Amino acid sequence: MSAPERRGEPRERGAEASGVTEAGPARGPLAAEAPGAGRQGPATARGGAAASGGAFAGADAVPGGASGGVGAVSGGAFARADAAPGGASGGVGAVSGGALAGADAAPEDASVGADAPSEGASDGTLDDAPDGTPDDASWNEADDDRTGETLRWLRDKRRAHRRQKGREVAVVVYTLLVAALGYGGGYAFHFLRNVELGADYSGFADGAQRVLPALFALLTCGLALAAARDALWRGPVVVPGPSVGWLLAQPVRRARVLRPWFWLSAGLAVASALLPALGGAVALRVVGLAPAPTALLALLPAAVCLPLQAVCLAMAVERRPALARAVRRWTPAVVVALMLLTAQFAAAASGRRLAPLETVELWSGPWGWAAQPVLAATGAAAPAWPLALALLGLLTAAGLVLGHRDAAHVPNAQLRRRAATAQTVTSVLWTVELRAARLALLDAVGDGRIRRVRLPVPRSRRLVVVWRDAQALLRAPGRLAKALMWTVCAAGTAALGVQLDGGKRMFVLALALFLGYVAVGALAEPARLETDDVRRAAWAPYRFRTLMLQHAIVPAGVGALLGLLAGVPFAVAGAPWALLLMPVCAVPCAAAAVFAACRGPMRTHLLFTGVTTPVGDPGVLVFFAWYAAGPLLTVGGLLLALGPALTRGLDAAAVGNAAAVTAVLTAVLLYAAGRAAGRLVRR
Repeated sequence: MSAPERRGEPRERGAEASGVTEAGPARGPLAAEAPGAGRQGPATARGGAAASGGAFAGADAVPGGASGGVGAVSGGAFARADAAPGGASGGVGAVSGGALAGADAAPEDASVGADAPSEGASDGTLDDAPDGTPDDASWNEADDDRTGETLRWLRDKRRAHRRQKGREVAVVVYTLLVAALGYGGGYAFHFLRNVELGADYSGFADGAQRVLPALFALLTCGLALAAARDALWRGPVVVPGPSVGWLLAQPVRRARVLRPWFWLSAGLAVASALLPALGGAVALRVVGLAPAPTALLALLPAAVCLPLQAVCLAMAVERRPALARAVRRWTPAVVVALMLLTAQFAAAASGRRLAPLETVELWSGPWGWAAQPVLAATGAAAPAWPLALALLGLLTAAGLVLGHRDAAHVPNAQLRRRAATAQTVTSVLWTVELRAARLALLDAVGDGRIRRVRLPVPRSRRLVVVWRDAQALLRAPGRLAKALMWTVCAAGTAALGVQLDGGKRMFVLALALFLGYVAVGALAEPARLETDDVRRAAWAPYRFRTLMLQHAIVPAGVGALLGLLAGVPFAVAGAPWALLLMPVCAVPCAAAAVFAACRGPMRTHLLFTGVTTPVGDPGVLVFFAWYAAGPLLTVGGLLLALGPALTRGLDAAAVGNAAAVTAVLTAVLLYAAGRAAGRLVRR
C-alpha cells in the first residue's frame, strides 16, 4: 500500500499499540541490528505485528522506521534496502510464511514492531496534547530523534522544486520592478528634479511635525489590528500542507520545524518596513525638518521594533485560542479607536492639537516610544527619548522570546486548517477570484456563532425577500457596523471636500461617494450569497432577475437611513439640503451593489487584449473597468449630478436636478442588474 493511501490513517498510542511489551525487543537473528529495535519510540514500527522466528534485515537502512498498523509476519523475513529515514504510518495485511521486501524504499515504507499479536494490530488515534506536542509516551528525544537526517532528506528531495519556485518568484519580482519603474519612475524623477532645483516644501514642515504623535499611534494601532486579524486564519507560523501531514508525524523536534517559519515572518515584516522608513526619511529631509541620515536613524527603531512586535502579537494569537476569541470580540472597539485617531490626525494637520492627549500617547505604549526619537530629530520637545527607546527595545526583546517559545507549540490540527486556508486563498487569488478568497477568509476568521433573531413572518409573499434580508442583517450585526463605519468615513471626507475648491473638491467628493458605496455595499451580502450559487434561489416564488432586484430594497432603505444620520451635522452647520441629498445617494449605490453581485465569473481573458500601446497592454485597465463597472458608474453619475449643485450653491432647483439624475442612474443600474441576473441563469 502506498504512502499517500496510508497517510491519513490513525495510529495506536501507547506501548501496547507500539508493539512493545514487557517481553522486550523483537526476536530474530538480526533484531538487534534493526534501528530502534527493543526501544519504545518512533524508530520502531508502532502498531506493528510480531516478527517471530524471522529476520528483520535492513541493508543500508537509515534509522527512523514508520509507525502504523502492520499485519503479522510469521516465519518470513522483512527486508528493506536503502530505506530513507522516518517512514510514514500505514496498515499492511498479514503476510504468513513469506517475505516482504522493498528495494530503494522511500521514507513511507513501514517496519515491524515487536511482540504484537500475530493477527495484526488495529490502528488507533494519536491525539495532540494541549500544548501541541504529540501525546506519545514512547517518545524519547535522546534516542529517537531523527530531525537532522529527515530534514536533510527533505532538502535533497525538494531541491529541484525549490529551484523552480525560485525562478517563479524571480519572474514575479522582475515584473513588479519593471511596472514600478515604468509607471512610477517618471514621477520620482520629477520630484527629485524639483528638489535638486531648490523647490521649497518647507511650508509642510509645521504640519508634518504636528501630526507625528497621532500618525505613529494610528500606524501602530492599525498594524497591531492587521497582525491580530491575520493570525486568526494564517499567522506567522504557516507550514505547507505536505509538511504538516508528513513531516510533523515523524520522530522530529517540532521546534526545529516550526520556529524557522516564525523567524522568516519576522524578517519579512522588518524588510517590508524598511522601505517606508526610507521614504519617511526622505520626506523629513525634503520639508527641512532633519537631515536624511539623522531622520533615517531616528526612524529605524520604529521600522524594526514595531513590525517585530506585531509578529509577536500575531504569534500569541495563533498559539492561544483565548486571545483569538478576544480579538474577534474587541475588533469593533479597535476600529472605533482607529477612527478617533484618524480624526485626531486630521485635527492636528489643520492646526488643532490636543497637547494632553499627545503627552499620554507618547508614554502609554510602543506607539509613543517609537515616535519620540523622530520628534527629537525634528527639533520637537522629547528630552527623555533614550528612555523611550530603551523601553521599546525591552518590549520587543520580551516579545521575541515569548514568540520563539510559542512557535513550537502550535497544535497540528490548527496548522492543518491554516495550511488549507492559506492554500485556498493563494490559489483563488492567482485566478483573480476575489469573492472566493473572501469567502475562505470569512469561514476561517468567523467565530461560528449564530444569533437567533427572528422577525414576524409577513402575511404577503411579496415581502418575503425583504423580510429575509432584514432578518439576515439582524443576525449579522457586523455588516451593519461596517456600514456605519464607512458612512462615518464618507461623511468626514465630504466635510473635508466642501472646504476645498476646484479640482481638489471634486476629487475628495468622489472619494466620499466611493466610501458611501462601500457602506451600502456591505448591506448587500444576501445578493452576493444568492449569486454564489444560483441554485439557492429555488426557494423564492419569483424569477431570478426579480429576486435580485428585490435584494436592493433593504440596502437602499438602511443606506438612506444612515445617510440621513450622516447629514445631521451638515444641517446643523447650515446646509439643510444635505438631509435630502445624502439619503438619495444611497439608492443608486444599492442598485450598483446588486449589479456588481450579478457580474458572474471573472473574465480573466480581458487582462490580455493583445493591443500594443506606448504604456503597454491596456488589458489591466479593461479588466478593472469591467470589474468595477458598478461603482464607477455610480460615483461618476453622482459626481456629475452633485458637482454643479455644489459649485452654484444648494437650492431647490439644484437639489431637484440632482434627484432627477439620481433616479435615472438608479433605473439604468437596476436594468443592467436584471440583464446580468438573467445571463447567470441562462449560463
